[in-house]
Amino acid sequence: MASSALNTQISYHVRSNSFPSRPHPITSEVDQHLSRLRSSQATSISTSSSICHDINGLQDLHGCVDKLLQLPLIQQALGQEQQKKWVNELLNGSLRILDISSIAKDALLQTKECAQGLLSVLRRRRGDEISSEVKKYMTSRKAVKKTIKKALEGMANKCSKTCEEHESITMLREVEAATFAVFESFLSPISRQRSTSSKLSGWSLVSKLVQPKRIACEEEKSDMKEFEKVDAALIAHKTSTSDNIIQVLKELESNIQDLEDGLESLSRLLIKSKVSLLNILNN
Repeated sequence: MASSALNTQISYHVRSNSFPSRPHPITSEVDQHLSRLRSSQATSISTSSSICHDINGLQDLHGCVDKLLQLPLIQQALGQEQQKKWVNELLNGSLRILDISSIAKDALLQTKECAQGLLSVLRRRRGDEISSEVKKYMTSRKAVKKTIKKALEGMANKCSKTCEEHESITMLREVEAATFAVFESFLSPISRQRSTSSKLSGWSLVSKLVQPKRIACEEEKSDMKEFEKVDAALIAHKTSTSDNIIQVLKELESNIQDLEDGLESLSRLLIKSKVSLLNILNN
């Protein structure tokens, strides 16, 4: 009886025959943030701007999750013996997300450091060092792509709902799936290989990017992302001007900084959720 009453109070799907259930306001907030993220994922093209927006959305979502996990009703429900198996799965998912977040931050930091080294050489006009720095950057990018590809392959969320799990478990699984989806959208463009079937040469790609009157229109139509723009510019560095390469590198550096800031804030929230799940398991 107590369990039934508890489920009615915190459920956001189940309805009572005698009166409508009243979901907790935080539960409703989680649902709203999930809906916004799904809508954003379905309609936007993966650019640094859209990914920053989605990472901010994840911050809002996981901020609500942290509040949810502090509710005594939720802690009592998830602390029941029959739910601990599913809570443990959520904890494992939380650890996988933290691993992915760490990989993403390392990839951004490594790319930013190489970009800054290349910018320094270009600004000093040290032509004899440019080829060496370009090679260093491209080697770093190759390693980053390999690491991300491996991470993406192991990122699939294989959890499925069972009739035994609590409604809040189902909701937290949805949060986990939405988080993985954002990271996939974030990491896939970083690891994407430049198409070898393209009829455009590296210099043609750079020229297309720097035409001042058409750049806004072209960016809307093009599926090239910030990391790919830099790759294309560096492949053509012997026929491109330093100013063109500096331009795309500065844009990349700025975008990386925004992404790093968002990931750092998100990581703190992910750690709080992990600690909350651990506390529920250990109580």
